[in-house]
Amino acid sequence: MHSPPTIEHSWPDAIHAQFRRIGIRQVGYVPDAGHSRLITLCKDDPQIADVVLTTEEEGVGLVAGAALGGQRAALLMQSSGVGNCINMFSLLRNCGFGCVILVTMRGEFGEFNPWQVPMGSITEDGLRLAGFLTYRIESPDDVDDIVGAGCDMAFDGNLQVAILLSQRLIGRKQWTK
Repeated sequence: MHSPPTIEHSWPDAIHAQFRRIGIRQVGYVPDAGHSRLITLCKDDPQIADVVLTTEEEGVGLVAGAALGGQRAALLMQSSGVGNCINMFSLLRNCGFGCVILVTMRGEFGEFNPWQVPMGSITEDGLRLAGFLTYRIESPDDVDDIVGAGCDMAFDGNLQVAILLSQRLIGRKQWTK
């Protein structure tokens, strides 16, 4: 008998399954502990090219290039990376490139690093002002439905969709010395 996946493993697996379903072929990311399981799943998937970014705004160019080449791409980033991309997001909106971004939130529930709080507190507003539809996930039970609907909206309607993965969902970060 096989035991059910833990919460830490269930939500990244559900996101990866949605990426496979919708045909995402490229995933860009700056390494992030909150996305580590999803990054590993994408790296191990021969259908998905994983692209390590130097900075998050490079991912906007990745999405645009994928769209122009007939492929779909997704971006994984932390809430602090959203601020790096605000100016570049206009490319997605003005060109009508469908895009889905999964944002691991920082500066929320139980945050130990005060430097994460300012951007974490305005991430959703900033994304909306940049033209993204935003959806927030607090519970592992909502991951499959929200990510699936967000992917469909992004790629069926050439819309920009950001899915915020709350700090409660990804797990509270612990300060280690």
